[in-house]
Amino acid sequence: MAVDITPQKNGGVLKEIIEEGVGERTPGVGAHVEVHYTGVLLDGTPFDSSKDRNETFKFDLGKGRVIKGWDIGVATMKKGEVADLICAPDYAYGDIGSPPKIPPNSTLKFRVELIDWEGEDLSPDKDKSIVRDIIKAGEGFLTPAYGSLLEVHVKGFYDGLVFEDRDVKFPLGEGEADGIVEGLEIALEKFKKGEISSIKLKSKYAFKEAGKPEYKVPPCVDVEYEVELKSFEEGPQAWSMDPNQKIEKAIAYKEKGTTYFKNNQYSLAIKMYKKVMEYINEDFEFKDMRSLRDTLLLNTNLNLAMCYLKLKDGFEAKEACNKALELEPKNIKAHFRRGMAYLELASPEIAIKDFQEVLKLEPKNPAAVKQVAICNDIIKKELAKEKKLYANMFDKFAKQDQKKAEKERSKLPDVMHGTLGEWGQEERPGGRDATAFEKENPNILMLNANGSGEFKNM
Repeated sequence: MAVDITPQKNGGVLKEIIEEGVGERTPGVGAHVEVHYTGVLLDGTPFDSSKDRNETFKFDLGKGRVIKGWDIGVATMKKGEVADLICAPDYAYGDIGSPPKIPPNSTLKFRVELIDWEGEDLSPDKDKSIVRDIIKAGEGFLTPAYGSLLEVHVKGFYDGLVFEDRDVKFPLGEGEADGIVEGLEIALEKFKKGEISSIKLKSKYAFKEAGKPEYKVPPCVDVEYEVELKSFEEGPQAWSMDPNQKIEKAIAYKEKGTTYFKNNQYSLAIKMYKKVMEYINEDFEFKDMRSLRDTLLLNTNLNLAMCYLKLKDGFEAKEACNKALELEPKNIKAHFRRGMAYLELASPEIAIKDFQEVLKLEPKNPAAVKQVAICNDIIKKELAKEKKLYANMFDKFAKQDQKKAEKERSKLPDVMHGTLGEWGQEERPGGRDATAFEKENPNILMLNANGSGEFKNM
C-alpha cells in the first residue's frame, strides 16, 4: 500500500515498498547513491530504464541533481530495497514535461532499487578522507561557524572497538585543545542542530603518524566516529561588527593564541593569530584607530613567525616576517626571525644579511652576533665542500684526459726510435731503410729543425 512520504503530506510523493531492504540505515543528504530504475507513465507506457541500458544510475542525494520526488523517496530507502515512487507533476517534470516521451503535467511512476551508497565526501581535496553518513537528520538550515560554541557527543571506533565515548563542549576551530581531531571539526561545520552522523576519517585527518597510544590506536590508521551535535551557540560574525568590536575580538583571539603558544600548541596558536587577521585586515575601517590596528597586526605577524619557526616551516615564517617589516621596516625581531627562517630554508648567505641588519640597529645584540658567526661557519664549510668537489671533479677529468692521450699515443709510430714498417722492415724518418750506423746509434740522430730529413750527430 502506498504511503505519502512528502514532508508537507500533500500527496506529492507516494511510496510503496515492493521488497524490503536490509539494516536500519538510509542515505542522507550528500550521499552518493547507486540505483536501478524503470520509469513509466500512469497508463504503463515506459519512458526510461537503467536496466535496458544495463547500467546503474548514480547521483548525489538531496543536491537537486534529480527530480524532487527522487530526492525525497530515495532518502527513505534501505540498502537493497525496491520501491515504487509515484511522483506528482510538481515533484517530477512539472507543467513542461520532458518531450517527447513525458507530456506536460504528468504524474510518473518509478520502480527504484537502491543498490548501495557512499557517504558524503567532506574532505577539502575531495579524496574521501572525510566521509559523512547521516544517521539522523538535523533541524533547520543553520550550521556552526568558526568560533561557535559546540556541545557534542563523540564516540570513536577503531578495528571494531570503542576507544572514546564522551560529551565535550568547545569553540569550533579549537577542538584540538579538547582532543577533537581535525577531521571532526571539518565535518561539524556541515552539521545541523540535533544531527547524528557516522564520520569515517583517513589517518591524515585523525591521529596521523603519532597514533593515540592511550586509546590503543596505532599510527597511520583510519578511524570512525559517531557524532551528535547537541547544540551550538553562534557568536556575532565579523561582518556585523563595528571597528571597536572587531579590535576587541582581535585582541581576544591574540590572547588565546599566546596562551596556546605558551602551552606548545603551535597549530592552535596559528589558527588564533589568523583569526586576528580576519577581523582587522581591512585598514580603511580603522581610520581613528590606525595606530592600534597596525601595532596589533605587527605583533600578530611576529607571533605567527615564531610559531612557524617552532614547526620548522621556514617559508611561512619568512612570509609573516615580510608582512611585519612592511609595517615597521626596522623591527629587530622581524629581521632576526626572518634570518632564522632563511637558515631553516638553507640560505645562510641571505640569512646573514638580516642578522647584520639587527646588529646595525642594536650593535651588541648577542643572539645576532652568534647567528652571524653560525652563518659564516656554514658558508665557509659549504665553500670548502664545493672547492673539494670541484677539485675532485677536475682531477677526475684530468686523469680521463691523460688516459685518453696515452691511448691515442699508443696508436702512433715512434718516429724517434723507428718501428717495424708495413713490410716488416725497421723504418726510419723519411721512409728509407736505416743504415748500419743509424741502427747502431739510434739515440744520437735527430731531424734538422727545417724538416729536411738530413741527420746530424749530437
